[in-house]
Amino acid sequence: MSDLTTIARPYAKAAFEFSVEKGTLDQWSEMLTFAAEVANNESMVDLLNKAIAAEKIADIFVSICDQFDEHGKNFIKVLAHNGRLKALPDICEEFFILRKEHDHIVDVEVTAAIELTPSQLAEISSKLEQRLERKVKLNCSVDATLLSGVIIRAGDLIIDDSTRGRLNRMNDALTS
Repeated sequence: MSDLTTIARPYAKAAFEFSVEKGTLDQWSEMLTFAAEVANNESMVDLLNKAIAAEKIADIFVSICDQFDEHGKNFIKVLAHNGRLKALPDICEEFFILRKEHDHIVDVEVTAAIELTPSQLAEISSKLEQRLERKVKLNCSVDATLLSGVIIRAGDLIIDDSTRGRLNRMNDALTS
């Protein structure tokens, strides 16, 4: 875990809790996404690495993010005052993790030997939603080295229904 992630977590949590309280989750999602992009801009990275007063950096950053509401601008000013503008991309990432948890959404990685059909994806999605009791967002990829089957990863849950996985389980059973 990077230092910026550790720094970002309380800011993301504060922004998230505030946006839930005020009913502005979508607005804060957009603001943080934009602010993270600004913080990642090469010119801004150079500026953040220079020894410039926090107020000056805050003013520059707020002028770029002029479409933000007062709360968003104040958030940027607090980050600048505390020297945390570099953590904005991590704050944004942590915010979206909290949002997915709040919205009961889980990202699921599906790796298959061949491209799956829409009906297969719908069946996987449906069964995972029942099992995990959450909405499922599938991220699919193809790995020809699997030969056949799929590997599904959702957080700590791993379902390995690939040929390689079945052979490994059979080998383990025979050797024990």
